[in-house]
Amino acid sequence: MRRSPQIQPLSAVHLREALEAARAGDVPASLYHVMRIDNESWDGMHQRLNELGAHLTALLADSMNGRTP
Repeated sequence: MRRSPQIQPLSAVHLREALEAARAGDVPASLYHVMRIDNESWDGMHQRLNELGAHLTALLADSMNGRTP
């Protein structure tokens, strides 16, 4: 059985901070937090969101447009 990529707690915090910065219209801060997510956590986030039919880029775009993810 293939092991799912683990999402580190700090990376989950960075994702939350990226979404909050995007919602506030602070694109540089949003990108900063996205870039702080480690590779395995990024893969884990993508995998879990894909299973739900969502994408990280769509979540960030929705946040920037004032929609709650």
